[in-house]
Amino acid sequence: MKKLIFSIILIVFTFSSFAQREFSYTEGDTTYTMKRYVFMMLNSGETKSKDSIETAMFQEKHMAHLNKLEKQGKLIVAGPFEGGGDHRGLLIFDVETVEDALKLQGEDPSVKTGRLKMEAFYWWGAKGTVLK
Repeated sequence: MKKLIFSIILIVFTFSSFAQREFSYTEGDTTYTMKRYVFMMLNSGETKSKDSIETAMFQEKHMAHLNKLEKQGKLIVAGPFEGGGDHRGLLIFDVETVEDALKLQGEDPSVKTGRLKMEAFYWWGAKGTVLK
């Protein structure tokens, strides 16, 4: 029942406040604040490299780019998927729009060279959630 109520509240607030990135609601004695983030999937691109030295170089540049975004407070979660495949990893950005996230990640050398492709959309998460 709580999930149903939460879903209805989320839908109502989402449609009534497209420009807002946060909303709060109270359930019993607990207040929840939801925030809109940008969730991005990094997928395998068309460019492939069989050279391990080149692959390591691009991985180093990719990580430097992600670390820079994290230090700027734009990137809050990042990580690869186990087992590889077409889906390589995920990123969660704390930015205003999907376009902002695409622009920031578009500067990644692995994206620029076609090694990775981006797919991004809005995601609502509880503000202050900590992964353990």
